[in-house]
Amino acid sequence: MSRTDRLYKIIQILRDGRLHRAHNMAADLGVSVRTIYRDMDALAASGVPVEGERGLGYCMTAAITLPPLNLTMTELEAFHLGMAAVAKSRDTELAAAAKSLSAKIDVVLPVDRSAPATGWGFANLPFEDAAKGFNYMPTLRAAIRMQHKVQIDYKNEANVATTRILRPLQLEYWGRVWTLTSWCELREDFRVFRVDRMQEVAVLPSQFGDDVGKTLSDYLHQLGE
Repeated sequence: MSRTDRLYKIIQILRDGRLHRAHNMAADLGVSVRTIYRDMDALAASGVPVEGERGLGYCMTAAITLPPLNLTMTELEAFHLGMAAVAKSRDTELAAAAKSLSAKIDVVLPVDRSAPATGWGFANLPFEDAAKGFNYMPTLRAAIRMQHKVQIDYKNEANVATTRILRPLQLEYWGRVWTLTSWCELREDFRVFRVDRMQEVAVLPSQFGDDVGKTLSDYLHQLGE
């Protein structure tokens, strides 16, 4: 079972509003208790309304009434780009509705991720900041499909600029923020970059193969997936 499927199944288990212990969920899903602890931390960081403590149990604190949504990453990108535009409307009612709708969608869309970053959720990240990265999404998607290296100009959280040459491996959604998992040739290691912090993105003519130790599978294995 993939991690995405497991996160979805955990949400289904918690929908009844009762207290569920980690060891029971671990037995039902065929994983370790430690894995359940990590998954619960990931769900909470994603904005899913869960509460609980290790050793005591977990429960859902608010109803999730939308049915399961099978949206692609590109559909999510289009949705949030549209919501970003509406959120800037002078119609305050529409702007508030856009933010509310987007937050509700985030709640029911747990995504495979292994190290959730704090402060990236709806309450802390304005639409206009996240929307900055949308211009580069088509370029990055194409580079991933064609296995072309990319060069990015990037500013980190400390506003320090750097230029990197990357092997782009995967785009991930974090609730208003998208990240690019990649092999960084400067660091000779895997690195994750926020797309909204990219200043320029250029696809290079050089392609890359599935070199041992530099693939997405290697990255996920490194994380213990």
